Amino acid sequence: MAIAVQWGRSLIFMVTIYAWMAVLGLVFAPYALFSKRGALRACKTYARTTIWLARWMVGIRGEVRGNVPTGEVVIAAKHQSFFDIILIFDAIPHGKFIMKRELLWTPIIGMYARRLGCIPVNRGKRGAAVAKMVKDVSKEFTEPGQLVIYPQGTRVAPGVYKPYKVGTAVLYEGLGFPCVPAATNVGVFWPRSGILRKPGHAIVEFLDPIEPGVNRDSFLARLEEVIETRSNALMREVGFDPDAVHQ
Repeated sequence: MAIAVQWGRSLIFMVTIYAWMAVLGLVFAPYALFSKRGALRACKTYARTTIWLARWMVGIRGEVRGNVPTGEVVIAAKHQSFFDIILIFDAIPHGKFIMKRELLWTPIIGMYARRLGCIPVNRGKRGAAVAKMVKDVSKEFTEPGQLVIYPQGTRVAPGVYKPYKVGTAVLYEGLGFPCVPAATNVGVFWPRSGILRKPGHAIVEFLDPIEPGVNRDSFLARLEEVIETRSNALMREVGFDPDAVHQ
């Protein structure tokens, strides 16, 4: 019975946050079309509302730990679900995301992504996509902000291993910015698919920055080690054993 009730609450919650996205997107559209500040304000409002609704409606308490980056940095984040995007975006001053090109054609999301300066990537072209990504990012950083990239390239379920891709290292080398790793356990409570949202303590933690100048192989090895180690620790903190998951 308890699971059925939580599932029902989760369904209402999901309908609510996507309906709210549509309403907020339309209300702010005239402002956002002519002002990047307007787009940022709309997205910040949505993120904060979603965090509040998650706690009130389905019992997910979001927390951000560590030193929140505020300057020009690359944030390399563990990605388990939509909620880690929300927590990171709410915490940092001006987030710009590396995102799938297909999302540019999504109603509301696409328009606001463009206005925020998000960088679309064609994941099917690999080397060419990475080269174009670096070029596009260099153009976009005429305005300051924090660039968020997911080193594994997609959402990964808790306890599942997926190798880290070279794109993050190429950006790190090309931009010359510090890289701030970010760990998370949010997928334990808000999975990458399905309706059910479980009550609990969802955490994103910003870790110590990797300063510019580390060679590519060492950078990738260090990035994966610190993010995976800390993410596993955060999952164990809330009672989930990542080692028990069958790969």
